[in-house]
Amino acid sequence: MYSYTPRGICATQIDFDIKDGCVHNVSFTRGCPGNHLGLAALAEGMPVRDVITRLEGIRCGERDTSCPDQLAQALKAYV
Repeated sequence: MYSYTPRGICATQIDFDIKDGCVHNVSFTRGCPGNHLGLAALAEGMPVRDVITRLEGIRCGERDTSCPDQLAQALKAYV
């Protein structure tokens, strides 16, 4: 299990596993549970690079980041 401390979002931690180059068991601490469960379900089993490519740069309103972007940043830090 890898942990990442995000910035600029409501979640305070992102945890995930990587097995055979694919993302598994994504979980967020705090924040919007429905959105986080949706992100986790969409990322489950996807190659790390694909998740980064799809989610990096997504913004939340006026913020320069979002939960999807922070998941991408967490995965980039892992890589």
